[in-house]
Parts: sequence; structure tokens; C-alpha cells
Amino acid sequence: MRLAVYTGASLGADPLFAEAARAFAAELARRGVGVVYGGGHVGLMGVVADAALAAGGEVIGVMPRALVDEETAHTGLSELRVVRTMHERKAEMARLADGFVALPGGLGTLEEIFEAWTWLQLGVHAKPVGFLDVSGYWTPLLEAVAAMSAAGLVHPEHRDAAVVAGDADELLARFAVWEAPRRRWAEPPDRGTAPARPAPRM
Repeated sequence: MRLAVYTGASLGADPLFAEAARAFAAELARRGVGVVYGGGHVGLMGVVADAALAAGGEVIGVMPRALVDEETAHTGLSELRVVRTMHERKAEMARLADGFVALPGGLGTLEEIFEAWTWLQLGVHAKPVGFLDVSGYWTPLLEAVAAMSAAGLVHPEHRDAAVVAGDADELLARFAVWEAPRRRWAEPPDRGTAPARPAPRM
């Protein structure tokens, strides 16, 4: 079992971000859940990798060659997979992972978790997507998504498919009972749609 963890290449202004990242990664390792992440040794990415490794967990990094050459790659991982492009990085992380989690991060983290969320909506995968809402970091973003849903541009079923939790215990417990929503263009259940697929057990 592995989770793709998206988070910042900077530590951010709030020390709680690093504390939460460290605790989250250690809890994954304790439960035997591997980490798939961007492969860097800096910022919150590095905190996640180091904490999971220190707790005996599996950590797989996926990084484009250009970033490896700039010496941002973590050299102590269980495995570092080097790909050609950012697109290949995201595809490989999605292939390796059984779910997706966003910790506090910047534009790259947003882009990655929203792609995973969109792919879930479209039925490209049936894996859980979640946000670790440290100190309310994701609250403004999720309020914006709620406003989009109220405006009729995000279906409530897909809005609510994302798990929002404050710590690892809550997030993993909710992932364990999570079920995928109907894909965006699926027929309603009373017209023959297959039932929602459960998430892999955590």
C-alpha cells in the first residue's frame, strides 16, 4: 500500500507545517503504508521523506532528470525513479499510488492534487484524494471549491469525494471506508451504473 504525498519544496512560515508533515509520514510508516513523492530533499518534501525513512518506511521518489541534475534529489530513498518530464513524473506517481494526499504546499502541490481530483471525477482512477488541513491551511481553497459547487460548476458528489482531515489517524480512517463517486459522465445509479468502487484498505 502506498500513498502519493504532495507538499511544498519550502518549509513555509508556520512550524506546524513541518511538525504535521513529520507526524503524518511517521504514522504512514508505522502502518506499513509507503510514500510516493516528488523525490526532493528540501522543504516539507524532505521532511516527509526523512520522517518516513527514520520510521522504517518505504519512500519512493519520482523526479525529472533536469531537477536531479540541479542536485535537489534526495540521495537516501528506498528508490529514486528518474523520468524525462513533469508529465511523466505525475503519471508514474499516480501509477504507483493507491491514494493521494496534499499537505501544505504551493502552486505545484495545487496542480498535482487537483489533477488527481479531476481524474477521480472523470473515472480515470478510483483512488481516494485527501487534504491534510494543517492549521486550516486548505480551508480557503476548499471554501472556494464549495462556492464553485454552489454555482453549479462542481457536482456535490465530486466536491464531497475529497477527504479533509486534521491528522493522519483521521485521514487514514476515512480513506479505509471511502468509496469512489460515479464518474462525471456516468449514468445515474437507477439507470444501470455499476456501484461505487471501494478504496484499497489502509
